[in-house]
Amino acid sequence: MKALGLILFVLIVLLQYSLWQGKGSWNRVWEVGQKLASQSEANQKNEIRNGVLEAEVQDLKKGLVAIEERARNELGMIKQDEIFFQVEVKKQNIMPSDKTE
Repeated sequence: MKALGLILFVLIVLLQYSLWQGKGSWNRVWEVGQKLASQSEANQKNEIRNGVLEAEVQDLKKGLVAIEERARNELGMIKQDEIFFQVEVKKQNIMPSDKTE
């Protein structure tokens, strides 16, 4: 009877070992779940970014306004017969003086 109890105990320990430490263990399932959650979050961010880029591509394909805006902002281009004024503002360093009059 003791031998049967010992055999059953060893079988239970072996089954528990595979459950906690084996290939499909609880720890492994938890780690994969964490990786899945972080990858899902990264995918959502990339989907938003891709949507913005897709809208920009469609705008550039269909609209001349976006092309004109990029040419003005990035390349400094102006239209024909257009006058461009650039205003420079000088910054003055005003330091308080320690002198009292």
